[in-house]
Amino acid sequence: MNNRKLVLENGVVFEGVAFGSTEEKIAELVFNTSVVGYQEILSDPSFCNKMVCMTYPLIGNYGMTDEDYESRGVYTAALIVREYNDLPSNFRFTRTLSEVMEENNVTGISGIDTRYLTRLLKKNGSMRALICDIEKPLADCMQALKDYVEPKNLVSKVSCKKVWHSRTHNPKYTVVTIDCGTRLNLIKKLNEASCNVVVVPYNTKVEDIMKYKMDGLFISNGPGNPNDVANVIDIINTFKGKVPMLGVSLGAQLIALSYGAKAEKMKLAHRGANYPVRNLRTNKISLTVQNHSFGLYDLEKTPLEVTHVNVLDNEVEGVLDAKNFVMGVLFNPETGAGISEAEYTIKEFVELIKNFGGEANA
Repeated sequence: MNNRKLVLENGVVFEGVAFGSTEEKIAELVFNTSVVGYQEILSDPSFCNKMVCMTYPLIGNYGMTDEDYESRGVYTAALIVREYNDLPSNFRFTRTLSEVMEENNVTGISGIDTRYLTRLLKKNGSMRALICDIEKPLADCMQALKDYVEPKNLVSKVSCKKVWHSRTHNPKYTVVTIDCGTRLNLIKKLNEASCNVVVVPYNTKVEDIMKYKMDGLFISNGPGNPNDVANVIDIINTFKGKVPMLGVSLGAQLIALSYGAKAEKMKLAHRGANYPVRNLRTNKISLTVQNHSFGLYDLEKTPLEVTHVNVLDNEVEGVLDAKNFVMGVLFNPETGAGISEAEYTIKEFVELIKNFGGEANA
């Protein structure tokens, strides 16, 4: 048994047991309220360089399945759980969680009081944290946390390096995706909506994007501070009013910044599968999946209409510029059961393309 400890920047220490990689890690610590979905969390680029505390106590019990990854990589820095199960009881599983974490250098620690840890994070906000050997002196741990500097422009670490295509049967439209860390399920949903998708790196030049003769532009989710990705804001400004546009999570933040709004870090991030969001146009409430820590502010100084708000804290969750066919949502529009707000968002984007007069360029 390999004993480890989790040290927070405020000096609180938790002792636990290692699983996955045993490498020492420092990163920002956040929590996620999802009951299931640890595989999707592990492979969601928006969790790049994050330690994730799972509030649900039992993790690992259904293993890992090749078809369920959210991206082509594993980006989470560390996983913190109450109880880790290394004997999956799922007929679909192909590997254990610990095996995948070890191979991808994701540090794990179990046996932690995740209820107390979550209460600390809710009270104080996200914090820097260190996972290390239990024998490491506390003074050394605190110095390492004090010296830690969070990396900038995490988008550059998760964006694709080359253009790739995702085609569908009988396509009606072509959508270019600016890959800031897109989830594969988003691309699948666009395919299901009769869109051929061209995925390009976040730093692709405008003239190279133009050659795809797109009917719509999609700016994906991704990690980190949206203020670090100025070049994508330039792309948005170039195509604003010239092509329908949808931004998701980080993409929505970048759209808002392009209009002159502010994106600032919230004390309590939205990361989980049960956030109620009100559609201000229909007054209906839907439960949504979310993964973002920056909120949108000063929108009253822009032409953007607020279309969605979070029921719990009244944070902005959706914006629209109807005149220029531009929309953005901070929740995940590829998830949700039935005709939810999530599913409706993709349909609304395709309707924008249709009303704009787009034709298939496949």
